[in-house]
Amino acid sequence: MSEKQTDLLRAELAEKVVLVTGGGSGIGAAVAEAFGRHGAKIAIHYYGSDEQSVAEMVGKIRSCGGEAISLQADFTSNQAVAETISRTAAHFGRLDVLVNNAGSMVARRKLEDVDDVFIDQVFDLNARSVVVACRAALPLFSRQKSGCIINVSSISARTGGSPGSSIYSASKAFVSTLTRSLARELADRNIRVNAISPGTIDTAFHAQFSSREKLEKTRTGIPLQRLGDATDCAGTALYLSCESLSGYVTGQVLEINGGQLMA
Repeated sequence: MSEKQTDLLRAELAEKVVLVTGGGSGIGAAVAEAFGRHGAKIAIHYYGSDEQSVAEMVGKIRSCGGEAISLQADFTSNQAVAETISRTAAHFGRLDVLVNNAGSMVARRKLEDVDDVFIDQVFDLNARSVVVACRAALPLFSRQKSGCIINVSSISARTGGSPGSSIYSASKAFVSTLTRSLARELADRNIRVNAISPGTIDTAFHAQFSSREKLEKTRTGIPLQRLGDATDCAGTALYLSCESLSGYVTGQVLEINGGQLMA
């Protein structure tokens, strides 16, 4: 990124408050760090074992003169999701950008092993939490007469994913469709809603749910001949948050996959 582009982003993001859910690792962490580097005030939501890495990230942002807080919450709980939004607004006084990144495949399960409890786990985390977060942020955005929502979908929302990921893939397809629907519904309140749709990004997600052999086979089929890095998604999130760059962009699901899927 050129110095001119960096200055433009810093000028626009300097007073914006950004909440990144699932910001403890992977794509969420890369996005949160990028916003922090460009002067935004950051709330980083996390859950589970990410506490140390989040603390280090918050410290890094603060050492550069930025503002950051961490918020731990289980996003399978509607109340916890809503409270994370309210805690962010209470701390910073407003919310400008909501990045709905929290999610997980939970496990790979073939259809014969999918039960109702598993369906609820996957959809509560990947789909329902996005609805609840958007709903909780809506009064804030409406009062401000502006807002930006960036949802994180997945290439599997279009392709259906690989064996054992059917419920996860369906939950991400829900996110993509919700993005388009809310963009149309909320446009008259000056709230833009978009999504980024990562391809195969080499993060802890795939370390948990994919073998190295599977990932290498995927890599050879990608035109750019590499798996994605979490930082590959950060620039698109910055772009979508800046009115001067993307003020006329809403209802879009932007594919970030090295050519793995050409939409």
